[in-house]
Amino acid sequence: MAQLYAGTSGWAYPSWKPDFYPAKLAQKNFLQHYATQLNTVEVNFTFRQLVKETTIQKWIAETPPHFRFGIKAHQVITHIKRLKKTEDFVPRFLSTIEGLARAEKLGPLLFQLPPNMKAESQVLEEFLGVLPRAVPSAFEFRHVSWFSDEIFNLLKSHNRALCVAETEERSTPDVVTADFCYYRYRKPTYTPDERRAMVERTQEHIGQGRNVFAYFKHEETPEGAISAVELLRAMAA
Repeated sequence: MAQLYAGTSGWAYPSWKPDFYPAKLAQKNFLQHYATQLNTVEVNFTFRQLVKETTIQKWIAETPPHFRFGIKAHQVITHIKRLKKTEDFVPRFLSTIEGLARAEKLGPLLFQLPPNMKAESQVLEEFLGVLPRAVPSAFEFRHVSWFSDEIFNLLKSHNRALCVAETEERSTPDVVTADFCYYRYRKPTYTPDERRAMVERTQEHIGQGRNVFAYFKHEETPEGAISAVELLRAMAA
């Protein structure tokens, strides 16, 4: 049965005390507590560095079997090579998170492209050919030129999700291109009407057999973590 995975982009934030983390909780125990409240997290530091196997094993040990780690793809792929000539680096990157896949705790990879990178359908098509089909992946396009049927159809043909990113500045078209959905809720706050729409949208996807991964804004306040908990509770109700 399809389900909702809801969380935030990162977890190591002392500023979430005491509203999300207990006031006296040591930072080394944050992930363990986080995983009692939420069932996924989007790991952003993999954008800048390759994660060590010891770190992967620690994450696996500190989370329950149903927990999933969404992984942001390394900047070498998205920002330095800009999806071109990645045949050597992609396998290297994937090998660092193989432990999560073996433990069945790997969520989707997020390929977040630079805001100034305009649509290049041939480049995307060639890159999709490099990416192993067994690795669930989502693409966050930050230039409006990518939002076209040609690009959406390319993603559909490879079962890759369009990352629907909502910010105060822009919103991605909510188009389904894979057998799962990926949302990044970046607004600082959401109105009751927006929250209801979020729940309805999630219910619709799950009713149609698609898992939903939803990640809220993180950083200075626990607002995003609390919103993710509320979304999980609303779905459970």
